[in-house]
Amino acid sequence: MTQHVQPRGRRVKVLATLGPASSSEAMIEALVNAGADAFRVNMSHGTQAERGALITAIRAVEKRIRQPLTVLADLQGPKLRIGRIAGGATLLENGAAFCLDQDVTPGDARRACLPHRELFAALAPGARLLIDDGKLVLRVQAVGPDRIDTIVEVGGKLSDNKGVNVPDAVVPLPALTAKDRSDLSFALDQGVDWIALSFVQRPEDVAEARALIKGRAALLAKIEKPAALDRLAEILEIADAVMVARGDLGVELPPERVPAAQKRIVAMARALGKPVVVATQMLESMIVSPSPTRAEVSDVATAIYDGADAVMLSAESAAGKFPIEAVTMMDAIAREVEADPGYFGRVHFTEITIAATTADAISHAAASISRTIAARAIVCFTISGSTARRAARERAAVPVLCLTPKTETARRMGLVWGVHSVVTRDVASFEEMVAKAKRVALRTGMVAGGDPLVLIAGVPFSTPGTTNVVHVVRLTGQELVGY
Repeated sequence: MTQHVQPRGRRVKVLATLGPASSSEAMIEALVNAGADAFRVNMSHGTQAERGALITAIRAVEKRIRQPLTVLADLQGPKLRIGRIAGGATLLENGAAFCLDQDVTPGDARRACLPHRELFAALAPGARLLIDDGKLVLRVQAVGPDRIDTIVEVGGKLSDNKGVNVPDAVVPLPALTAKDRSDLSFALDQGVDWIALSFVQRPEDVAEARALIKGRAALLAKIEKPAALDRLAEILEIADAVMVARGDLGVELPPERVPAAQKRIVAMARALGKPVVVATQMLESMIVSPSPTRAEVSDVATAIYDGADAVMLSAESAAGKFPIEAVTMMDAIAREVEADPGYFGRVHFTEITIAATTADAISHAAASISRTIAARAIVCFTISGSTARRAARERAAVPVLCLTPKTETARRMGLVWGVHSVVTRDVASFEEMVAKAKRVALRTGMVAGGDPLVLIAGVPFSTPGTTNVVHVVRLTGQELVGY
């Protein structure tokens, strides 16, 4: 079914998390109208049946508005937690000795159970243990087979089952737990478009998930562990996209190091032509307020100026009081930044890597031609979406119109900078390609009579990975006659 929804008029995409505040079809459609291009379904919360209902609601809205919508299923990943505390909580004093052991007896101010034997082999004296998102800090003094002796560097209230972060070691835990494997299978059966892999530490984690996915969805690696930063290039080679997950990254790294890490991740992903999402606390105050702080607006703007493919809302749209206002604000910030005359100059501070391939050369040439002749759009014919991703990597000053016969491909483009996707029947000849490109570009309002278009495609048609044609056409204004 061909659809001709009008483009957003902006390049960066908005990824909104769904939750209790945004689970109905009516609210999802309102978020689309406010500017959401893609939706995150957090597999950490609720049952599979509840997550399935969310995905079903998204697809119902998609069908009603005749616009491809992107669904990202975010796997929980391995969670390290201490055991129970007698009475539910205790107080750890600065400078006190504190032991973590394998004893399941409820803990107290002197000890607690850490039911993760893998940590006992991974830690060494001097390593830190961060508890409850870094509110408490323990420094390892000695490690034995069944106990870890620490000193409390930053004390405070310690409650049952609080999370533990280990920034100074690679923890020998698989990135996919039994729950994640079950959730992954379920999400794939539900037809999600992207899988987000949490707590990636090494490229092998991504490779394992990719083997399980078997091409049924694209794979996004969340960068939230210092160990992942050390092997970022290798992770990017395997993943389809990455996320700057600043929540846990900001716990395990000193806060002052997070901005530099964010810029490094964005730049490296862009250089390799992989989509990159910036996430966490972007408009945090809008969970309870109808307007953001000026600092939050600047934070979102910085990610957009750096050329991120998408910016994400978490609790703001999932559980906050003002989900529509949060999406509307994200959309407004993006439009204002992209209207800045200096925007493209800043975006192109990052140098991209042009591989010695025909496909890369064609995409690079298309962007250059579009500038030289003042084209209004670049039109890509693609089966897999690779042609559109290459065109987006160039960060051309004109939108990329992705024409594809595969709904799955159109949906995946919801996280790719500057790409507007249209699902349409495949073409069988060069002449049909040119005619269809003109008609759809006119229908979407990207061009008018007399405007030039740059076309890129692969010949023979219907063969993925054969981008080898760049062609310039000019609209006459008569293309819609009889269409």
